[in-house]
Amino acid sequence: MNFLKRTIPLIIAFVMGVLMAMQYFVPHKLSQDLLEVVSRWDRIIAGFAVFIGAYSLFHLHWTRIKRKVEGWGYSVFVYFGAIITVIFGLINGGKFFWNDKQDGTTFDWLYYYVQVPAGATIFSILAFFIASAAYRTFRARTNESTVLLIAAILVMLGRVPIGNYISQYLPAIADWIMAVPNLAAKRGILLGVSLGAIATSLKIIFGIERSYLGGGD
Repeated sequence: MNFLKRTIPLIIAFVMGVLMAMQYFVPHKLSQDLLEVVSRWDRIIAGFAVFIGAYSLFHLHWTRIKRKVEGWGYSVFVYFGAIITVIFGLINGGKFFWNDKQDGTTFDWLYYYVQVPAGATIFSILAFFIASAAYRTFRARTNESTVLLIAAILVMLGRVPIGNYISQYLPAIADWIMAVPNLAAKRGILLGVSLGAIATSLKIIFGIERSYLGGGD
């Protein structure tokens, strides 16, 4: 039983990890065909993962409704919105889901006049949290925070029309900050993330990282 639960998944992870890494360095038709087949299987597995995610979502909210925890009424709206959306998506403007997608249906109305405004509302609320976080971050308590504050002020002034009225050099300074120091820091972060992803991938391929098996050993 331990062989089925531990050893076989480790062997599959090792073989597929090595094959997928090698196919980038082997410009052969067999390598390209392998990538195409694996990518197709990846999309199939991702499709099943959507159903698992939907089950997990509904199970979580059903538990909240059953236990009547604080805010359980919002969980009712999750079920209500999901059921209504699925029904109108299947109806497809009276021609049902197996026909071509119709335009101007109730499903489209739900998306453009419910989903999109709700998403815009959430992002507009986040603006207040961003402003609060920026205020706490830009307080000049140390030399580093002072440099960050000055750079932020220069960039903000250089990106708005009033900055050009203050000084014609402000837009150029803002462009330089974004193109040189900011880009250098961004590339450094991307390099660090890439090295971390490579290290994690190698740990998974060689069986050092086994948390995906359901345990830490």
